[in-house]
Amino acid sequence: MINIDINEEAARELYLQKLEERIKEVDVELVYWDSRELKRRTCLSWNTIQKEFFYHPDFPKYKIGHKWMFPAQDTKKFLLQYLRENVG
Repeated sequence: MINIDINEEAARELYLQKLEERIKEVDVELVYWDSRELKRRTCLSWNTIQKEFFYHPDFPKYKIGHKWMFPAQDTKKFLLQYLRENVG
């Protein structure tokens, strides 16, 4: 008979550490977001994005042809700052 004891707290910490590492890898993979990714990341509709912050002078956006592109790191930084300053 084999008996295995698992330290649940250590297993949980290891799991959370690996999850955080993977999230950072995924975030690094995208250099630009398109409007679909911006909507997904913010959980907002396109109308709400336009109403709330799209036209803010500091919001980083570039139009390439007919498509809007948003630099991922700059956009995340803007969104966090905007949220801190304008919500709640």
